[in-house]
Amino acid sequence: MGMNGTDRAATESVWDYPRPPRIAPDTRHVVVRHAGVALADSRRCLRVLETSHPPVFYIPRADVRIELLRASEHRSVCEWKGTATYWRLGPELGARPAADIAWSYEAPRPDYAPITGHLAFHADRVEACTVDGERVRAQPGGFYGGWITDEIIGPFKGVPGSRGW
Repeated sequence: MGMNGTDRAATESVWDYPRPPRIAPDTRHVVVRHAGVALADSRRCLRVLETSHPPVFYIPRADVRIELLRASEHRSVCEWKGTATYWRLGPELGARPAADIAWSYEAPRPDYAPITGHLAFHADRVEACTVDGERVRAQPGGFYGGWITDEIIGPFKGVPGSRGW
């Protein structure tokens, strides 16, 4: 079933998303896998929808194998959500020090309190991320981390020349 309850998902243009971003619940089946292990498996995600960006899926911590991850030293600040904490794979999966694969807002600004402690994953830094079985594509550019599925249309921020969008 599509996100609108039909057999086919409705098309969403990222240019119809608001600024500042809004949070929308999503009950589709989201799975994040790496090295053959399900790092996350949920039907209780929150999507953050922001103009020009593919949605970012925030997965409740209770649905993430947090014991397989380690907080990194890296932090960044979002003008809307606050300070992000980044996560790397832990040694349990034979991981050597590598790029941050996920991020969270442990104490977001009040308007974004619902995503507190939820994790979002970079689709291009793990083996696969799926939404209702569809393998997602990573938002271009390597920074933002939005997930592109067949119903999402752009152009997307992150492509060359989009820095000023």
